[in-house]
Amino acid sequence: MADNESLQLTEIKNDKQVEEGRVREDLDMPRSARDLEAVYDIPVQVSAVLGRATMQVNQLLKLGRGAVVELDRKVGEAIDIYVNNRLVARGEVVVVEDRLGVTMTEIIKTDRS
Repeated sequence: MADNESLQLTEIKNDKQVEEGRVREDLDMPRSARDLEAVYDIPVQVSAVLGRATMQVNQLLKLGRGAVVELDRKVGEAIDIYVNNRLVARGEVVVVEDRLGVTMTEIIKTDRS
């Protein structure tokens, strides 16, 4: 019997590790890039949010070329980076050749329940 199979239930950190009365050993093993190859081609939507503004429809309809909309962020404040509408990071706007880009400065870790 393997060491992992003889563990008491109270010693198991996560009840998801128990499968059919056995401890799933693969959950404790480190993952490699090859393990993720199946998801590499899945498209995701990445959004970089500079800030937000709230206004009434009549104000929106009055906007024209050159209008300025004040956002809820200050100059130099981090922007939010979303992947599939989930906040995953914060970052800064950068210029890459003649285009705008985003550099991540903070990864947001969320508890998944």
